[in-house]
Amino acid sequence: MKKVLSALMAGTMMLSLTACSSSSTAATTTSAAASSTDAVEVSVAAWDKNFNIPALKAAEADYQKNVNPNFKLNIIEESQSSDVENAITLAASSGDYSTLPDIVLFQDHYIQKFVSDYPDAWQDLEDSGANWSDFGTEKLSFSTINGKHYGMPVDNGTAVFAYRTDLLAAAGYTIKDVTGISWDKWIEIGKAVYEKTGKYLMSMDGNGNDLPYMMLQAEGVSQFKDGKPYISDNETMLKVIDVIKRAVDAHALYLANDWSDYTDQTIQGDMVAGVMNGNWIIPTIEKVTANSGKWELTTLPTLAGGKEGYASNGGSSLYVTGKSKNAAAAKDFLAKTFGAGSTTTYDAALKNGGVIGCSTTAGKSDVYQAGVAYFNNQAIYAKIVEWGASVKVVEQSDYHYTCRTQIATAIQNIISGTDEKQALKDAEDQLKFAMQQ
Repeated sequence: MKKVLSALMAGTMMLSLTACSSSSTAATTTSAAASSTDAVEVSVAAWDKNFNIPALKAAEADYQKNVNPNFKLNIIEESQSSDVENAITLAASSGDYSTLPDIVLFQDHYIQKFVSDYPDAWQDLEDSGANWSDFGTEKLSFSTINGKHYGMPVDNGTAVFAYRTDLLAAAGYTIKDVTGISWDKWIEIGKAVYEKTGKYLMSMDGNGNDLPYMMLQAEGVSQFKDGKPYISDNETMLKVIDVIKRAVDAHALYLANDWSDYTDQTIQGDMVAGVMNGNWIIPTIEKVTANSGKWELTTLPTLAGGKEGYASNGGSSLYVTGKSKNAAAAKDFLAKTFGAGSTTTYDAALKNGGVIGCSTTAGKSDVYQAGVAYFNNQAIYAKIVEWGASVKVVEQSDYHYTCRTQIATAIQNIISGTDEKQALKDAEDQLKFAMQQ
């Protein structure tokens, strides 16, 4: 994790914060600080003013109303997730973690290596009082390290498969016909839909292709094994890549040139009859207002079929930093809001920022159970929380995105005529080289 010092300085300066006052905890706890309503300010660094920031503000309002009216959350808005990562690295290089905020938002796929490399940068949340049983095991697997909980889950990355039911109907199919099916059957349906409507049944960013990861996870298989790349000898991987190749050939799958092509042209440009990705893709689908009521959600196909597939793609959690002077207050804030299944926090985060949480308790609220007109009045938020609890835990790696790039390149080469096994072997070799740097 080699970083250039000068490139990191700006990010860390943005995250630096002078220590605040003493902590407070809920009046319902039995700790020594239980009755404290002293003024306290906790700082948190996060990105995305339209998504993560509204969720944090929702939690702050909840905590102020129900725990401590004198609590203040100082939100430090970053431009992107790498700003936080860079700040942690620079703080480590200087040997001073006190420059960091009390809490940071951190990407799930990166956290384990950061905790391993910089153990003093973090505090575990074992003493926070959070209800960990309220979250799915897959989500917690990212932030549970050496048997201890370090992160508080925020957003739900559960994958969904959205379909245009009117276009399915044009080819003689319904949403039930694409639920719990095999990928072979899916290709058959996709071919029929394309022949009838000229629409692909799915698209994906061909440059940053998340499809292999999600398809593998639905089978309970990873791209890594015992910390090493698991690609060329991975029989499930070979089957997944073969499905992708055949889906492209059948015009069931369209691989876009880049992210903009994927979102702006294929989805918002009405090229597809289906969209599969983490549920954060929903707002992109909804931008085409003319298609309201024509979409419905279901789960993923699997290789063998006969069962529904579950996967996750993306997501982040909140972490208390190692030298926080307000650690008790920070932990109590997280535990009493996101970690308590608080419908006040989760309902407002959903309404104000579109953040679908991971709490099974919150998923039972009226807001989550309400039908969504755009998706033919399906209670999509409750469904997503339910599906998230069924996602299988697979081995993760800090080189997840490096692996994604190499697999995407291999797929493009295979489509161009390269032997599948050779292309995957080349991808594996490139990944191994990157992991040795």
